[in-house]
Amino acid sequence: MNAFDLPAVAARLAALRREMARDGLEALVVPRFDAHQGEYIAPHDERLAYLTGFTGSAGVAIVTHDRTALFVDGRYTVQAERQCGGHGIERLHLHTEPPEHWLADVASPGWRVGYDAMLLPPAWLTRYETALTPVAVRMVGTEGNLVDRIWTRQPAPPQGRISAFPLQFAGRSTLEKRDWLRADMARIGASHHVETQPDNIAWFLNVRGDDVRFNPMPQSFLLVARDGKADWFVDRDKFEAGLADGLPGWVRVHPMPAFLPHLRDSLTAADRVAVDPDFSPAAVTLLIRDLGAEVIPRLSALTLEKAVKNRTELEGLRDCHVADGAAWVEFGAWLARMVPERARAADPLSELEAEAAILEFRRRQPGFLSESFRSISAAAGNAAMCHYAADPASQGHIMPDQTYLLDSGGQYLTGTTDATRSYAFGPVSPQYRRAYTAVFRAFHALATARFPKGTQGHHLDAICRRPLWDLGLDYDHGTGHGIGHRLSVHEQPQRIGRPFNPIDLQPGMVLSIEPGHYVAGDYGIRIENLFEIREAEDGFLEFHTLTLAPIQTDMLDAAALSQAETDWLDTYHARVRSTLQDRVSPAAASWLQQSCAALGAAVGTAPGTPPAG
Repeated sequence: MNAFDLPAVAARLAALRREMARDGLEALVVPRFDAHQGEYIAPHDERLAYLTGFTGSAGVAIVTHDRTALFVDGRYTVQAERQCGGHGIERLHLHTEPPEHWLADVASPGWRVGYDAMLLPPAWLTRYETALTPVAVRMVGTEGNLVDRIWTRQPAPPQGRISAFPLQFAGRSTLEKRDWLRADMARIGASHHVETQPDNIAWFLNVRGDDVRFNPMPQSFLLVARDGKADWFVDRDKFEAGLADGLPGWVRVHPMPAFLPHLRDSLTAADRVAVDPDFSPAAVTLLIRDLGAEVIPRLSALTLEKAVKNRTELEGLRDCHVADGAAWVEFGAWLARMVPERARAADPLSELEAEAAILEFRRRQPGFLSESFRSISAAAGNAAMCHYAADPASQGHIMPDQTYLLDSGGQYLTGTTDATRSYAFGPVSPQYRRAYTAVFRAFHALATARFPKGTQGHHLDAICRRPLWDLGLDYDHGTGHGIGHRLSVHEQPQRIGRPFNPIDLQPGMVLSIEPGHYVAGDYGIRIENLFEIREAEDGFLEFHTLTLAPIQTDMLDAAALSQAETDWLDTYHARVRSTLQDRVSPAAASWLQQSCAALGAAVGTAPGTPPAG
């Protein structure tokens, strides 16, 4: 079971082991990374999926001559079981059973463990070397990629078009960004800045691309010198007409394969080079050190600067969320009507039909360009898989006596959206009502939190989880992620979750808040809005919601809510109603009025009742 319908997983693993033997390797690390260490990658780079059948967005496999171990996080435990359970692949948790520790336990002294230095970040390589050195096991960079050697009919590298991103949407010129970066480099004593993250490069150069689905950015590399010269390594054939002429004179364009040779030819032992150890290829750091130059390992300055949105970017994000909210309302009204109607006709609505519907409603909105990720359209037990993707052969159907979850977002001219709503179409079980109420209370607890400057995401995580913890419930994923400005839907470095993340939350950052609860085989619940951080008059920071979409109330246990929780929801719904009622169809406006009724009036109405007419 894999995305490419090529030879069986067992045959691929056997072929890979023959390549390992030829190279004198006892083990091979196969991460789900491309050369940019991104979450979303092109079909050309789906090596982990080709090898194992696992199609999730995060994971790593370790292949020895007699074992294969796949490490995934809590979002993908059920998916990994479904996709890899029949292949003899061991499945472990990426964080509680780290791959480098597993490898140290199974390896024998003298083992050589192969890795592709373009696909493994320096921080990961350090972890492996730290765990393996005490047991006399060595990490060895391979010549090329071993999976590529056995991958017949591997898709070609992406060739998406690259276009300029107008200043009217970007808010800052490339020259302003360059001068800011030069000052930052001077502050830390760096002679050069290496950038390999496509979203950072797209932001810096005010361009957008289409190399990877959902991600409007080109794949490329960038080297910026303190004198202001920049070398951009990108396929010039992908430029739209006029783009080359519009680039600043201080940007020199080179083919992508020239990246490492150019570094070798242009850097000297006297140079000090800033490199992000978590989001760059280890090959870069190894090359710099081979030249005798100094590596300054640090979070990319562009990553943090990009995360704090300027006024123009924030205005664009607010604007596109109004359009996105209209699509959510049209979808909600359509869903409420279609689920019972199709069930009565003995032709129940499928997950893929619902996924297509939210896309079509977005296409009708001004400024819409594409989805920002593959929608998670999940009925009943499928919603227990946090990153579920409906498949024509095995998709579920949305029934009136079951629940449904939609996690979906869009790329617009002026920004990026992402939201999740849970739906029911009839009475729900006491267990579901209890959990849904707790998820809403968790969402409210963080959405209304005020916090001082210097607060970091892991400081806030427990505030959100507390209402679930009080009931012995939890969720095994992050609480919130950053969002890009017509860039990646999952943006670094701001996030909210259990893991330590030493990034101060700042005004202008945009994050999701998305608690949930999941019962395998039964249901999944998640409520997600995007929020911008603003500074209040007293200097404390607050979340202000961007997402405008009704939160279904008839699954709530109203008696379990505080007055503050009820008031917040009523105020939010009043804003949603007043903002969107003139932007949607009459039928959707009727559903909107009902869905946004004050909570006291809404509780007790028939769940999912379609609008009159």
